[in-house]
Amino acid sequence: MKRQLTYRDAGVDIDAGDELVRRIAPACRRTQRPEVLGGIGGFGALATLPSRYREPVLVTGTDGVGTKLKLAIDHDRHDSIGQDLVAMCANDVLVSGAEPFLFLDYYATSRLDVDVAERVIVGIAEGCRIAGCALVGGETAEMPGFYAPGDYDVAGFCVGVVERSEIVDGKGVVPGAVLIGLPSSGPHSNGYSLIRRILTDQQAHPSAELLDQLLAPTRIYAQSILETRRNVPIAGMAHVTGGGLLENLPRMFARDDVAARIDLDAWSRPAVFSWLSQAGNVDEREMLRTFNCGIGFVVCVAARDAERAVASLRALGEAPVRIGEIVPLGAAKPKPSEVVLGADGSQLIG
Repeated sequence: MKRQLTYRDAGVDIDAGDELVRRIAPACRRTQRPEVLGGIGGFGALATLPSRYREPVLVTGTDGVGTKLKLAIDHDRHDSIGQDLVAMCANDVLVSGAEPFLFLDYYATSRLDVDVAERVIVGIAEGCRIAGCALVGGETAEMPGFYAPGDYDVAGFCVGVVERSEIVDGKGVVPGAVLIGLPSSGPHSNGYSLIRRILTDQQAHPSAELLDQLLAPTRIYAQSILETRRNVPIAGMAHVTGGGLLENLPRMFARDDVAARIDLDAWSRPAVFSWLSQAGNVDEREMLRTFNCGIGFVVCVAARDAERAVASLRALGEAPVRIGEIVPLGAAKPKPSEVVLGADGSQLIG
């Protein structure tokens, strides 16, 4: 008699999925907010809007971690990759002035390793705790034959909320405004295809110290920015992700007659960027358009508010750096170690 097949025979273990849900439930509960109705396990997450908003606007964002995952997988470093996932989404909705509110994740693999998945999702929960948003659900997919053994991928989805009258739209980004940079922890979650190529070309197993620098979790800026906004008007913000400073900083512009003049000597780059530049023979322009080069988030404020903004951010544990200013488009030529980024897409490097 022919043996009856089960889903497990095809490579999908429902029991493993149930065990994962049981293990991660405490971490998910620690992220809950009073607006969330019910717990993990339903078909959809229910939440009321925070009551303090008079005219709430929802801001949504989605992202992944990219090939940084492969570096984490190859070196069994799964614990902080979840924070990377939350940061990439939460920092994006923050740019509009929104507080991260709800978060969902998608975890897909060929065969579910409960221990690895638990480490990743507990890291997601920790990222949600830092961002102040609730981890309200997710999806775990076993797809045998689709992913290589041991590989997995993650995607995140964040919902933020902001008062309509307090949306940061960049209209206040005008000549004379000051740009304040917040340090990154390293490359964050961008440029890892180039990083992995450099490591391959070096033909050397990276040291524990180098791996610590390359896999440092992406910083989450939500609490510092939201608290600072209570007392200091913020005209514009940029999350420095793929495309680096060159591509991301001009995204805060709401008008086409301005440019950002950045002093590249205003901050000290973490050593990992010097190593990448030298080991990979990567020129300055390519570094600036691939990596954050030490600045993970940029805030634009009126000149009269710059000192208050810096003091507020510093009091909240940040290390803010005044990195430049907004100038009229075409009015400024870069000095040595400066870049001028125009609303028209122009990029001038001194």
